[in-house]
Amino acid sequence: MLPSDGEAPDQRPRGVSYREAFWVWVKIAALSFGGPAGQIAVMHRILVEQKRWISEQRFLHALNFCTLLPGPEAQQLCIYIGWLLHRTLGGLTAGILFVLPGFVSILALSVIYAEYQDTAFVTALFYGLKPAIVAVVIEAVMRISRRVLKNWVMVAIAATAFIALFAFHVPFPLIVLAAGVLGLCGGKWLPDTFFLLRGHKADAKALELTPVVEEAALTHVAPSWGRTLRVGVTCLLLWFVPLGALTAWLGRDHVLVQQGEFFSKAAVVTFGGAYAVLPYVRENAVERYDWVTDGEMIDGLGMAETTPGPLIQVVQYVAFLGAYRQPAPFSPIAAGVYASLITTWVTYVPCFLYIFVGAPYVERMRTSALWSSGLSAVTAAVVGVVLNLAAWFALRTLFTAHATWAFPGGSLEVPVWTSIDWPAALIAVVAAVTLIRLKWNLFLVLGLCVAAGIVLRDW
Repeated sequence: MLPSDGEAPDQRPRGVSYREAFWVWVKIAALSFGGPAGQIAVMHRILVEQKRWISEQRFLHALNFCTLLPGPEAQQLCIYIGWLLHRTLGGLTAGILFVLPGFVSILALSVIYAEYQDTAFVTALFYGLKPAIVAVVIEAVMRISRRVLKNWVMVAIAATAFIALFAFHVPFPLIVLAAGVLGLCGGKWLPDTFFLLRGHKADAKALELTPVVEEAALTHVAPSWGRTLRVGVTCLLLWFVPLGALTAWLGRDHVLVQQGEFFSKAAVVTFGGAYAVLPYVRENAVERYDWVTDGEMIDGLGMAETTPGPLIQVVQYVAFLGAYRQPAPFSPIAAGVYASLITTWVTYVPCFLYIFVGAPYVERMRTSALWSSGLSAVTAAVVGVVLNLAAWFALRTLFTAHATWAFPGGSLEVPVWTSIDWPAALIAVVAAVTLIRLKWNLFLVLGLCVAAGIVLRDW
């Protein structure tokens, strides 16, 4: 149980009952498709425009803070607004419900995939989905680029991040750390160059809506070191005590313990969303631990794209397959379920920590140009990271053979051009045109690509 926020009774938000809020969070969770942009749009439409529970400024205030954090910003925004409305219980309710549909969906699909992936139909289904995901990642690169690559310095940071990953295999956390430090220094010395992410703009129409809950009623916690220490220690205990118990029971080398430790690390470096951290996850899950193959990583992202909840939920699928193949002393399915629970736990407990500890200080951080400069540089580096992911996906999806060019300090993986898979390449091109140029709905595009894959696979 998290400690109480210590509000006086007469300062609690009025006008929205917890029961009413519960069912609205259920609705938002059920509609949480389409990645963070779509999920945030759903929350804005329901919470600001339809229900009018909070003001446009308060919604954007919370969103700007969440973009500074590692982890899924849409889920953290849910926690933040739930906490504003009904304190700790509200934050827990909103955050857990947002993740629950995706957890159940990925778990069911992981079981089906692990048990039946060798069947012809499942193979054909993912044959069309994989090239579509290449187009989805390219669209993500373009979307992030438009947001931050506004001068030559940011372009240089993105290019350096791409080269460092693709050619020199520099660890992802080191790239994020270096970009953040560069952004903080740049924000101090060259603020006009680095201070690019100036927050989300308010919609004029939404500004005219009068919120149900008064602004003063939402400010129900004053920041203090005592509260910060209590909440921080509680969240850290919830995060690490289960891992300690698991280690004592199964030993440090057991797959469940390794997954708990690794995905705990991944949870604190997920700046830029799931696409940014996937190269880091892939490097360890495929090359270090041998939990999944390259092709299975692409299949997993396809699952995450087509189910509700944060895209980072793909890590649950990775953990399931890893434990399914190294199950002792459990059955394969039981090991996979335990891995899903542990991985989901260590992925999202940090999100509650960041919001419950940081929310009272949000105004101070949001108005800081220095913090925004650091985020600008990190986001620019993320462009290079996601571009590396797109190149990695394309190599393994569109070509059946690859060559490696080694040089001092690194190596470069290139396609064997005669091995191109023409039907897959055609699906990828059509997906890119319909998504990026024609702006078709993501689920329509993915459905058409799956159908095309079933038809074209044996050509």
